[in-house]
Amino acid sequence: MINRKIPVLKVEGDTLPEVWERAVIATWKEGLDIKTEYDKPGDAPSKDSTMIMVINDPFKEPRIHRAFPGGLEDLEIYRQEVVLGIHDHWIKPEEGKWTYTYHQRLASYYIDGQTIDQLNYIAKKLASTPYSRRAQGITWNAKLDPQTDDPPCLQRIWCRLVKQDNGHYSLDMNTHWRSRDAYKASFMNIFALTDLQRVIAEEISKIASKPVSVGRYVDISDSFHIYGSYFDDFKNFLNMVSNRPFEEKTWCTEFAEPFFADARAKLEKEKRASL
Repeated sequence: MINRKIPVLKVEGDTLPEVWERAVIATWKEGLDIKTEYDKPGDAPSKDSTMIMVINDPFKEPRIHRAFPGGLEDLEIYRQEVVLGIHDHWIKPEEGKWTYTYHQRLASYYIDGQTIDQLNYIAKKLASTPYSRRAQGITWNAKLDPQTDDPPCLQRIWCRLVKQDNGHYSLDMNTHWRSRDAYKASFMNIFALTDLQRVIAEEISKIASKPVSVGRYVDISDSFHIYGSYFDDFKNFLNMVSNRPFEEKTWCTEFAEPFFADARAKLEKEKRASL
């Protein structure tokens, strides 16, 4: 009898879009066929792996893959949700609305009647002790999350400074994920989390009064999966990426900026309407 196991896969590269694409394809080709809690009758099993993605230069252009499922305006709105918490006020579980955002859990983690800004802790800790291994933030709430239908996928971020030969520091960051949709969610996740990495590096630099650049980004998913429910759509993605050169599958941030500006205008209008 063959002992079936969830494969542990690793993909490494310089840029976000190349690593994301290769990780998704690797899971499609090598992932374990396994059912999920969201399957409907007739759905094929998901493709699943434990995935480690290493992006050596997260802000090297191009930063955007054209085949990620979503629009460029959506990407900017999601970035602001994670980095700036623009929709933290939508958290109203008592009204059947959102139960959390990643920003809220990292910047306003609530426990024992106390609100803790874990991002501020990370920046201050590394500004004072750059080699510390304790600079992390968690999202999981053991009291609330096991009972919800949509518990957080992101579980933890971990940061550490590395001194370079020129005496400056770079910020390496790891993110740990319980579960995530490889094709439909992970690109936007990584785009936003690497921007959070940039913001943390800038805050450390400000506190410590010394240069801090963005280092490598590592993304670890316990369950990195492609759902059987959308296999037909996913084959369109496979066809697209297999028939185009890399430069025709990606966009630089400069190309996306007008769309990001439209998203910022939309968010500003939304903010004014809520006042």
